Amino acid sequence: MSSNLYPTFGVLLVDDEAPFLRSLSIALERRGGINHIVRCEDSREAMGIIAREPIGLVLLDLTMPHLSGEALLQRIVEEHPDIGVIIISGLNQLETAVNCIRLGAYDYFVKTSEEDRLIEGIRRAIRMQEMRLENQEMRRRFLSDTLERPEVFADIVTRDKGMRSVFQYLEAVAGSSQPVLITGESGTGKEAIAQAIHTLSGRNGPLVCVNVAGLDDNIFADTLFGHHRGAFTGADKARAGMIEQAGNGTLFLDEIGDLSLASQVKLLRLLQEGEYYALGSDRPKRIRARVLVATHQNLEHKQRDGAFRKDLYYRLRTHQVELPPLRRRQDDIGLLLDYFLAQAAEELGRTRPTVPKELPVLLKNYAFPGNVRELRALCYDALSQHRAGVLSMDVFRRVVGQSGATPEPETVAASPLFAPDQPLPTLQEAADLLVAEAMKRAQGNQSLASRLLGVSQPALSKRLKKSQPG
Repeated sequence: MSSNLYPTFGVLLVDDEAPFLRSLSIALERRGGINHIVRCEDSREAMGIIAREPIGLVLLDLTMPHLSGEALLQRIVEEHPDIGVIIISGLNQLETAVNCIRLGAYDYFVKTSEEDRLIEGIRRAIRMQEMRLENQEMRRRFLSDTLERPEVFADIVTRDKGMRSVFQYLEAVAGSSQPVLITGESGTGKEAIAQAIHTLSGRNGPLVCVNVAGLDDNIFADTLFGHHRGAFTGADKARAGMIEQAGNGTLFLDEIGDLSLASQVKLLRLLQEGEYYALGSDRPKRIRARVLVATHQNLEHKQRDGAFRKDLYYRLRTHQVELPPLRRRQDDIGLLLDYFLAQAAEELGRTRPTVPKELPVLLKNYAFPGNVRELRALCYDALSQHRAGVLSMDVFRRVVGQSGATPEPETVAASPLFAPDQPLPTLQEAADLLVAEAMKRAQGNQSLASRLLGVSQPALSKRLKKSQPG
């Protein structure tokens, strides 16, 4: 697949009028960014082209010698039902249009109709085909539970099933030109996911990252679109914006939830039209890069509150991945602990220390508000203070002790502590249940269980002895 071609499948133009084929090809490329085009002047050759080329959409004239457009439409629908067909005819007849739709055409346009409407209709059909192909690919990957390019995710340390599902989804949508919305709490690895999407896409331009938090409308426009010389006071020379710097690559906009409403309008137009204007210019440029956006905020709540545009929100969530917080990736904590300690030892020129067996258990009972980034920082801090032998747990204990083992807010809200249709336990029964749960989470470690309960270890030991049968 060439990363310079859009869409990933071919668009076949079939018309016996060569001048119309040329003008339509130019219009599709200049105004729609569609350059994966195959032209055919003889309708008898169309089926052979479809057999040889990865065609996903056919733009078909009706009135042609040898093989009519209507006959060719029927053959395509019968032999290649997955290929979309749009009729572009010189006939402005309702009966003809209805008949073509009945035979299986996706849409019908008149050649003399408005060019903008025609190009938007073709782009809409391309998006429908992309979604169909992506759905097929996702079904295939999830059913077979495979990763075709696991090396792309090698730097994301995990064995979590939820993360694996994210990887499979990303492989399925990698070839799309549509935006990807990456959500998740701070520190969950959104930029690493953006890098993986860029690598999977095979685009031959760079990954350009822009943190848009705190940018006002003018700075946002200048950062993305660039400016011409003299566009504003101090613009002594022209400057290319980040879109132009990304070229055929990927543009990653982080903290998109902080964009002002005025900047949201500019981003929406960029995504809808595929065009932008450098400041001080009246000549539009086409965006060639794919756009990825990320946020730790809940955009659905923001758009309901009027702080984020609904149309932009739905445009961005064409493809969406949500990264789970570290507290939901229990099996990854030990893996990440080993990985970051080894990484820190190499960078700091230290010998990798022995990890106390209680440390992973302690960390599994911590909420990690800073997620993977926080665990990495803790590992580097602990190793910088390490002297010899077994790694000290003091750094980790201080953090866990300061905040406690805070449960997830959504978990507390979703599941009440006591079932409303059951009698309440006595204080003694509740205390026994609490102690049992603490021992379970601490994997039998009384020292850690006492910390979780906020009591001394002797007090916990005494209670456990009392609760033992006779």
